[in-house]
Amino acid sequence: MNIQLNFFDKLLTAIERNQSLLYVALDPDPEIFSTGSLASERVQILVANLENELQSVISKTADFVCAYKLSLGFYQALGIPGLELLQQTLKSIPPHIPVILDAKHGDLNTSTAFARNAFEDWQVDAVTLSPYAGVDQVTPFLVYPGKAVFILCATANPSAATLQEYPTADHPLYLELVQAAQSWGTLDQLGLEVGVMADMLARIRKAAPERLILIHGDIAEENDLTEEDDLTQILAAGLSKNGEGLLLPVPPSLLVKDDNGKAIKELRDAVNEQRLRVVEGSPTCDLWLPDVCFLQPEPHRDLILQLYDIGCIVFGDHVQASGAIFPYYIDLRPIISIPQIFHLIVSAYADILKDLKFDRIAGIPYGSLPTATGLALRMERPMIFPRKEVKAYGAGRLIEGHFQAGEMIVVVDDILISGKSAMEGAAKLKSAGLEVEDIVVFIDHGQGVKDRLQENGYRAHAVLTLLEIAEILYQSGRVDSEQFNLLTEVH
Repeated sequence: MNIQLNFFDKLLTAIERNQSLLYVALDPDPEIFSTGSLASERVQILVANLENELQSVISKTADFVCAYKLSLGFYQALGIPGLELLQQTLKSIPPHIPVILDAKHGDLNTSTAFARNAFEDWQVDAVTLSPYAGVDQVTPFLVYPGKAVFILCATANPSAATLQEYPTADHPLYLELVQAAQSWGTLDQLGLEVGVMADMLARIRKAAPERLILIHGDIAEENDLTEEDDLTQILAAGLSKNGEGLLLPVPPSLLVKDDNGKAIKELRDAVNEQRLRVVEGSPTCDLWLPDVCFLQPEPHRDLILQLYDIGCIVFGDHVQASGAIFPYYIDLRPIISIPQIFHLIVSAYADILKDLKFDRIAGIPYGSLPTATGLALRMERPMIFPRKEVKAYGAGRLIEGHFQAGEMIVVVDDILISGKSAMEGAAKLKSAGLEVEDIVVFIDHGQGVKDRLQENGYRAHAVLTLLEIAEILYQSGRVDSEQFNLLTEVH
């Protein structure tokens, strides 16, 4: 099953996975890579050299960036071999990292054809547009579900001020453009492309507090992201109130270093360090960032710490739905009020579901219904759910939603303790002629419940185990040894 994430989900996943706001421009520019010139070297040899350079950049940076950007003009300048190089480069980019085609397309007459070429033929995730033709220029690109556009609204080119700041610096044209673009597309469809100028960036962020901003790579000497002061100014000006919403270019000077992977990793770490300082200095920012350092990577560590920090894991005797009394309680209901965490949880479920075969998603009332809904929207798959009880009035349905007998259903639940609620829900689905093989939960308490489900004909999958949660919390100092034992003694 091939599940295509939309651009923003793919981007957020890449940001979380690589802990990075950086993108790399994969531009076959002979001046950057010093591979010769068109006048002194045959095009085919030049393209081959450039391809090797770009492949090397991808292999050394894929773990440290959240996106790649390809400037179409550089590839077009090389003719047919250049377009072939474009396609080869696109194939070499890891599929989990989104691709932005920097086309600055501005011709209204060819917009429909170009959108088809970019999104259907080249399969890029987003494109940049010059918006002078207005919303009619953007519309042909927005009809592609899951794709996105970035509107060029301001550059760092000094001579651009003649137009950008017309009629006055207090009421500039670029801010009028930002305001107009707010109605052109949703937050998931449309972002803004801005040059590296902190004062201009701050005004744009104020006018569009929630839009994703792509910082264009035209970095002037006074705005060098490798300099701590400049980086701090750009982050303070461009980050959203949640400490997000900003994509930063890797300076070309780092790409030509022999150890460019190491240099980009160091820049990523510097960005994260400065980002945390900026966030800590903002009284209105509620972004969660880790406050401990670990030597070994754990894919869900930050998520576990966030769940604890928002009160999803509490201690004290609590009666579970099964009737058992545990010395702790895990309450996942708060996650629906915190989009940052809810997104991570839905993404974690989706990573499991993408490898399963199913026709519809079924959430178990009531705790997992928000998650099942989020998964249905994310994966563009239909959802149903078995009722907890059949009402004596109304339609009296046992299963809500449309379905056909014989379809394969994947059951989504929140916490697996005894497996009773998940199996009861699956039984209701099967009584309606549906097939159920897989049950996916967020937390598995252990105690052999997966084996119990297997004995009843179900495959159980879990994002986290209680033991994994306990170990992370203990390592981070969130719980002491006594609390750790309380979480693990049931094992």
